Amino acid sequence: MEQFPVKLSVVIITFNEEQNIGRCIDSLGDIADEVLIVDSFSTDRTASICKEKGARFIQHAFEGYIQQKNFALGEAAFDHILSLDADEALSEELKENISQLKLNWTDPGYSFNRKTNFCGTWVNHGGWYPDTKVRLFVKGSGRWDGVNPHDEYRFNNNFPLKRLNGDLLHYSYTSITGHIRQIDHFSGIAASALHERGKKTNIFILIISPFFRFIRHYLLQLGFLDGLTGFIIAANSAFGVYLKYLRLYHLQREKKI
Repeated sequence: MEQFPVKLSVVIITFNEEQNIGRCIDSLGDIADEVLIVDSFSTDRTASICKEKGARFIQHAFEGYIQQKNFALGEAAFDHILSLDADEALSEELKENISQLKLNWTDPGYSFNRKTNFCGTWVNHGGWYPDTKVRLFVKGSGRWDGVNPHDEYRFNNNFPLKRLNGDLLHYSYTSITGHIRQIDHFSGIAASALHERGKKTNIFILIISPFFRFIRHYLLQLGFLDGLTGFIIAANSAFGVYLKYLRLYHLQREKKI
């Protein structure tokens, strides 16, 4: 019996991603039967770049990363989904393996590794690589879940998850200042999400958690092998944990007043 390739929707959420979105779309080659952009009302050139490259562009008010990705999933034209962030791109090996998978798609979902570029350096340790992601799945097999801003695709049923070879390339931060700015932004979102779920913290957690985060990234996960970059990442990660729990602590105090 002759096999026909599945139709693949590549789904990307955006907000002011003019620096990244072109590279992301270009990396897809001819594997996408639809490129769907769900945008949170960008004020830069994101919309024009997406339209120039032939993507289907729709806008939707941002309610959270998880909520936005679930909305985008519902808007996809085809049942087979590749979900990407705007600052990601497919390596040639991963693109080729996805192309081959389209000819013989047998499972509800697939995982692959993500490799991050931090300020011009590819990171190989410190918990940043291999960073396994589930981004390739059949619509209806699960949904986006987790705690904002950290989303995770969770399947309705447990099954052995197959992994594709090849890296998803993540162009994360071009400067340390940009990383710290993002940490500041994400720590507020994370603290609010924890507070809404009834999670609590205290001074002990506020002091100890950042210390153990640094030890985990820099020593246990061999971040020191990435040199100065590994140290900066571990230190910034510890700072992010501190900010998250500090903001959660202040939210608790405000609730008591």
